[in-house]
Amino acid sequence: MQITQTVSEDLRRQFTVTVPAAELDSRVTKRLEEMKGQVNLKGFRPGKAPVSFLKKQFGKSVMGEIVEQAVSEGSQKAIADNALKPAIQPRIEPVGDINAVVDGKADLSFTVTVDLMPDFTPGDVSKIAVEKLVSDIDDVAVDEQLTRLAENMRAFTPRAEGEAAQSGDQTVIDFLGSIDGVPFEGGAGNDFNLTLGSGQFIPGFEDQLVGAKAGDKVDVKVAFPAEYHAPELAGKDAVFAVTVKDVKAPGEAVVSDETAKNLGLPDLATLRERIRDQIKGEYGQASRMHLKRRILDALDKMHDFGLPPAMVEAEFNAIWAQVEAELAREGKTAADEGKTEDELRDEYRKIAERRVRLGLVLGKLGEQNGIQISADEVNRAIMSRARQFPGQEQQVFQYYANNPNAQAEIRAPLFEDKVVDFIAELAQVTEKKVDKDTLFADPEDE
Repeated sequence: MQITQTVSEDLRRQFTVTVPAAELDSRVTKRLEEMKGQVNLKGFRPGKAPVSFLKKQFGKSVMGEIVEQAVSEGSQKAIADNALKPAIQPRIEPVGDINAVVDGKADLSFTVTVDLMPDFTPGDVSKIAVEKLVSDIDDVAVDEQLTRLAENMRAFTPRAEGEAAQSGDQTVIDFLGSIDGVPFEGGAGNDFNLTLGSGQFIPGFEDQLVGAKAGDKVDVKVAFPAEYHAPELAGKDAVFAVTVKDVKAPGEAVVSDETAKNLGLPDLATLRERIRDQIKGEYGQASRMHLKRRILDALDKMHDFGLPPAMVEAEFNAIWAQVEAELAREGKTAADEGKTEDELRDEYRKIAERRVRLGLVLGKLGEQNGIQISADEVNRAIMSRARQFPGQEQQVFQYYANNPNAQAEIRAPLFEDKVVDFIAELAQVTEKKVDKDTLFADPEDE
């Protein structure tokens, strides 16, 4: 086996690996010798068939295994002999006619392209100075939450025969979803209680049932969100055949001690305190989102190093696919965003570069400080994700249980958040009081 380096760039190496046909043939012969005792051929006693005969019978299939093994060995040897740290899986491309190689008529030759992890030292995060947005919780916020709770608890009574459903009504429905006329797993349900306007189902579903009457059959046409948990459904247009079996109107929302007692609490005062604690958690989460954005911005400014081209390209392709899908769904083009397509691509490529750079910085900081994500943390995150899809929890669990890549997608943001929290403990953080609207504004809008 001969390995020759052909490209040496800052963060990329390329090698050409050649395995002579004679060496491949020798490996095939050795493998067939090992197989002799396990092969029973007509006309030969067990283990007595000559290798030349076995080569005629099994030579090509064994050669395929040997070639695959040689490619794996060659790529690993190129990396190990040069003490390289790949940023992503090396890319391997055959050189020449692979069929001739399998036929034993040509040397095996292939290229191994390796994108390297950049060598950098993370900045001193204790020097990061950021503001943490905070907001006071007033009685108005508690009253609003209490009113919404009472509305969710109110009783529903059947509407008069022939009366149309309104937003806020509860409907009892059967439904069957299909894409291009083909039903999909998890897209059916019977006697499902759906409150219109509750946001239980994907956007656009509930709106199309407003005005329906008991006994109506409605074809609900919707598009699954691009970030939907099941990739085979994400971004797809679907039709749900819905049968409305009943329509119920909401009763009056009453806030009283009885409301608290229905929730297992002694009185309304205790319920108000529980709601205040819940709001405190929501405010804290919003505050943390702004703090995280500021810390990431600070990290981005602190670091400037070369990025593995393939990592940036993969990140950009993923982002651009989402952008194109979103534009297509909305019937827009880059011009509708006030930019040319090239300008829009440049903008999102910069975002891809930022994400890769921050991912590498956070990864190294996490590695240096022994930050890890436990299996329990991953399971809790999956449970939280499943609760976002009422009635489909089991399908969500099965999806993540059977897809290691999907579990990695859950693990990555958990790791990122854990490292950011670690940085926040070391950074110089000062609080800044803002109003509720500012606190809950999207950090991306900043």
